[in-house]
Amino acid sequence: MYIELAILAAFTLCYSLVAGRFERSMISGPMVFVVVGFVLGPSVLNWIGQGMDGMAIRIFADITLAIVLFCDASNSNLKVLKNHINLPTRMLLYGLPGSIMLGFAVGYLLFPDLTIFEIAALATMLAATDAALGKAVVSSPVVPAKLREGLNIESGLNDGICVPILLVFLALAAGSVAEGEVSELAVHFLVEELGIGLAVGLGVTFIGVKLIKWSHSKGWITDVWSQNIVLSLALSAFALSQELGGSGYIAAFSGGLLFGYLCQEHKHKLLLPTEGIGEIMALLTWFLFGALIIGKAFHEFTWTMLIYALLSLTIIRMLPIFLVLGKKGGNVSSRLFLGWFGPRGLASIVFVIIMLDKDLPGGEFIAMTVMCTVFISLIAHGMSAQPLAKWISKRAD
Repeated sequence: MYIELAILAAFTLCYSLVAGRFERSMISGPMVFVVVGFVLGPSVLNWIGQGMDGMAIRIFADITLAIVLFCDASNSNLKVLKNHINLPTRMLLYGLPGSIMLGFAVGYLLFPDLTIFEIAALATMLAATDAALGKAVVSSPVVPAKLREGLNIESGLNDGICVPILLVFLALAAGSVAEGEVSELAVHFLVEELGIGLAVGLGVTFIGVKLIKWSHSKGWITDVWSQNIVLSLALSAFALSQELGGSGYIAAFSGGLLFGYLCQEHKHKLLLPTEGIGEIMALLTWFLFGALIIGKAFHEFTWTMLIYALLSLTIIRMLPIFLVLGKKGGNVSSRLFLGWFGPRGLASIVFVIIMLDKDLPGGEFIAMTVMCTVFISLIAHGMSAQPLAKWISKRAD
C-alpha cells in the first residue's frame, strides 16, 4: 500500500513541476496519466492497482466529477451566458436527444447481438460529455466567450440529464419494468433526479453562502480553514442529493452557478484551493483508468467497437449539434467547433459501473465499447484542444 502511495505521490510531484509545459502542448495531462497508469499497472510492471475494484473507481470518479462541476459552474461568466443562453439550451434540449437517437440508430446497425434497450443505454452513456476533459477548451482565453460558456453549461448539465434516461433504459434492459410503465417511470426519474438535484444544490449553496458571509463578518474564518469552504460545500450538495434520490451532478453544477453569482467578488480566492484538488483528483482518476481498465480492455476491443467509437465522437455528436444550432449557433466554424468538443470521460466511466451492476447479457460488450470511445476521445480531444482553440479564435463570428 505504502509503495503504491509513494509512486503516486512522486509521479504527481514530477508532473506538477512541468504541468504548465504540458498545458501549452498537444499532450494533455490526462493523456500522460493514462499512459503512466497503463505502464505501472497490472498489464506491464504491476507496481500499482492491485486489489482495487470498480466500486472504488466509481466513488473516486463521482467525487472528482462533483468537485469539477461545482468549480467550473462557479467560474461561469453569467453575463455572457445570459446573452447567449440559446447555445447550451439548444444543445441540451435538442442536440442531446438527437445524439442519443442517432447513436441508437448506428448501434442498431453495428451490434445485432445487443437488445434494443441495451443499445439505447449505450447511446445514452456516450451522449454525456466530460467537463474535466474539456477544461483545456472552456478555460482557454483565446476561445470566444460565448463558445466557452456554451460548452461549459452543456457539459455541466448533460450528464445529470442523462442519468434518469439511462436508468429507464437499464430497467427495461434488465426486465425489471414493463414497457407499458415506461412513461410513468421516465417522468418519475426525471422529476426526482432533476428536481431534487436542483433543490438540494441551490438550497445547500444558498444556506452555505449565508453562513460564510456571517462567519466572515464575525472574523471567525481563518486563512487556513477558508481553503476548505468550497470543497465542503460542493461535496455536501452532491452527497445529500445522491442520498435523497436526486442527481448529485445537477446539485453540484447548479450549486456552483449560485455560488459564483453570490460570491462574485471573492469567488476566485475561495475556489483556487478546491480547483487544485479537483485537477489532481481528475488526473488520478485517469491514472486508475489507464492502470485498471485500459490494460485489461485493450485486447478486447473489436473493429465494430472502434467504428462505433469513431462515429460517436464525430457524426453522432456533431451532426445533431450542427443542425439544432442553425444560424443562431454562429457560422459553420463555430458550430463544428461546438460539435467536436464533446469529449467523453468521467461521466461515461461512472455510467458503465452503474450498468455493470445490472448484470445485463451484453454488459461487458457495452462496457468495452464505452471504454474504447473514452480512450480515443482522450487522445483526439487532448491533442486537438490547443490547435483548434487557436483556429476558432480567428474563424468564429
